[in-house]
Amino acid sequence: MAHLSKAELTYQPELTGLLIVDPYNDFLSEGGKLYELSRSTLEANNVVEHMRQVLAAARANGVQVFIAPHHRWRESDPYSHWKTMPPIQASAATGHVFADGTWGGSFHPDFEPHPDEVVAQEHWLSSGFANTDLDLQLKKHGLRTVIVIGMRANTCIESTVRFAAELGYEVTVVKDAIGSFGHAEMDASLQFNIPAYASAVVSTDEIVATLSVKSMAENTQKPNGHQ
Repeated sequence: MAHLSKAELTYQPELTGLLIVDPYNDFLSEGGKLYELSRSTLEANNVVEHMRQVLAAARANGVQVFIAPHHRWRESDPYSHWKTMPPIQASAATGHVFADGTWGGSFHPDFEPHPDEVVAQEHWLSSGFANTDLDLQLKKHGLRTVIVIGMRANTCIESTVRFAAELGYEVTVVKDAIGSFGHAEMDASLQFNIPAYASAVVSTDEIVATLSVKSMAENTQKPNGHQ
């Protein structure tokens, strides 16, 4: 299976997007409805801090930022009329997870988008691409590569990564900037599933260094670092 080595990792800012999946308080903040389920992986891998570092590096180096948010629960949701509903969706509906207009259904304050950053339409189940405008938004920005961080490894991250690969994007997953409901889930995703679709699975230190080196190299080619 073809994977890129650290030396081969290159990201052209104009062709690369950072994709943050489901950065809600319910997942990432203590007191969130799903935080206790996620706590062990979030703390072991220092996920929130690593997400901050990747986001800062993307912003500093001209990489366009996108958020792929899960559907927020609303009183008006048509669940009672649906004929089919997978278990994970039924659980979220019953628990009013990511409830619209609540703290839990708001983005973690460190991942609030800037005005020039893109929030895609909410995905109803797991893939950030299914029944949303995410692919359109990426294509309109002329992007070919996506760097993926966020939640949850074996559901929305995996589904989004698979869909991105199906659509022809080259995918990088930052392994210590994603979380899940336990280490068994994380291990299965990172050892077997994600590497089948992601061209690179890297650490936060690696992606931050790679983005920064690219930016420094470009600046050295310009007199005094200017155009």
